[in-house]
Amino acid sequence: MEGQMQARDQDNSGEMHDFNLTTILTAMNRFSDANKLGEGGSGPVYKVKLHNGKRAVKRLSRKSGQGLEGFKNEVMLIVKLQHKNLVRLLGCCIGREEKLLVYEYMANTSLDAFLFGN
Repeated sequence: MEGQMQARDQDNSGEMHDFNLTTILTAMNRFSDANKLGEGGSGPVYKVKLHNGKRAVKRLSRKSGQGLEGFKNEVMLIVKLQHKNLVRLLGCCIGREEKLLVYEYMANTSLDAFLFGN
């Protein structure tokens, strides 16, 4: 990624992880529908198995018109807003006109189960 993004994450490491685009594309079979978990207003979400575990990757829609600086600012804002009850943003990937957000993967269950231990 062009220039390392600095931010405080939950681990207090002070740095966002910069994921390799080729690695992510290979792990999810180039945006295969078989790996698609769902789709939101800003783009689809895919399940990815990387060497360090399962991850969820959100592919931001190219139609958003958001430039690189806008994307970086959004990532920094998400990092600052992270909370123990929210899915954690682990890093991002920018390359070949792709803007990807990499989150921790949480298996399908209700939000109540995570919040209240049901």
